Amino acid sequence: MGWKAQHYVFAGMMIVFGTFNTLSVKWADKMKSKSIDGTIQPFNHPFLQACGMFLGEMMCMAAFWVSRYLARRQPQQPFPPIDDSSAPRKFNPFIFLPPALCDMTATSIQYIGLTLTYASSFQMFRGAVIIFTGIFSQIFLGRKMQWYKWVGIFLVISGLVTVGVNDVISQGSKNSTQPQPHTINNNSTGDLDDGRFWTPHPSLLKLYGAEGNGTKSDTDIILGDALIFCSQIIVATQMVLEEKFISKYNVPALQAVGWEGTFGFTTLSILLIPFSFIYVGPKFGNNPRHMLEDPYDGVYQLAHNPLLALAFCGTIVSIAFFNFAGISVTKELSATTRMVLDSIRTISIWMFSIAVGWQDFAALQLLGFAILLSGMCFYNDIIILPGIKKIVSKCGLCQGGEVPYDNVDEEEGEDQN
Repeated sequence: MGWKAQHYVFAGMMIVFGTFNTLSVKWADKMKSKSIDGTIQPFNHPFLQACGMFLGEMMCMAAFWVSRYLARRQPQQPFPPIDDSSAPRKFNPFIFLPPALCDMTATSIQYIGLTLTYASSFQMFRGAVIIFTGIFSQIFLGRKMQWYKWVGIFLVISGLVTVGVNDVISQGSKNSTQPQPHTINNNSTGDLDDGRFWTPHPSLLKLYGAEGNGTKSDTDIILGDALIFCSQIIVATQMVLEEKFISKYNVPALQAVGWEGTFGFTTLSILLIPFSFIYVGPKFGNNPRHMLEDPYDGVYQLAHNPLLALAFCGTIVSIAFFNFAGISVTKELSATTRMVLDSIRTISIWMFSIAVGWQDFAALQLLGFAILLSGMCFYNDIIILPGIKKIVSKCGLCQGGEVPYDNVDEEEGEDQN
């Protein structure tokens, strides 16, 4: 089954809004604001940001009821359609509680990791979910992938690992060659001597939170990457649960995202209360009281920095559109396809991070992205395999224009459900 026009629309929405969502979260992490103790502190509130994400998902529920109201006002057909197989079935809303809890846990862990590492590394290691999703889909959903899809997954993971290793190597080199942090002179408009191909104006660097060299310790980067990587097992579980329930009950995408957002926001909001009394020390509790989370301090910082509040609101709005598109892709295509499309965001995030000075260019990263793109082409059966098929057919190497691979969807697995 080939892609339809709506599939390309959903895929585009996932990439655009997903990219904006990650960048807005990292932008908020890099900004500073007045804290409750009167000092200027970085905004480091991953659990509060996760609450904002679920609030954005709850907005999808309101959009669902509005669309349903408008649909009821449209003229009805005189006779109902004979085939009602696509009509939604009655379901218990609590079927979305397990995926919502998975989403809540994974998102919180990932946002903690994002505060320790770079935005591009955050997105790279999220690509590891392709492995777990593919395995879980075969085990629990009975899906069978063609050989070229496995080749694509292998190449995608190889590309992500290449770029991730480069981050650790380049960071170690940066720490050894830069004993003192590089600061920006607000009164100077000259270029920064850090080897960049292009240097934004200092005012833009300050706006995007790129002042200084953003040096992080090797331990922070490794820990952040490890947290993000391990959280992908939970994300893969969520994707498989969503695919199984959506295909079974045919739940509208907006309604499904809305229910997950409702359960996630409610649960995490309640958990913020005990989190504000759990002392974790200054290493992980980057707030005046060094608690696991301090929601009051987070809201206080948002109220005293308009740009920070803008970034936080951007996270809420973008995640609403991103999750709607993502769950639509899961419903129309598959959970593994959603994960591959989600990984494409890495490219745009990496390019933006370099442009605004969040990180430096490295040739090994470019090689990693080339491997990543080739893997996606293999998995989605575009460009590479069709090109090989065309060349083989023109050369007459295969009888009747046949090529030694079958472009078959996982129909057999779907029939078993």
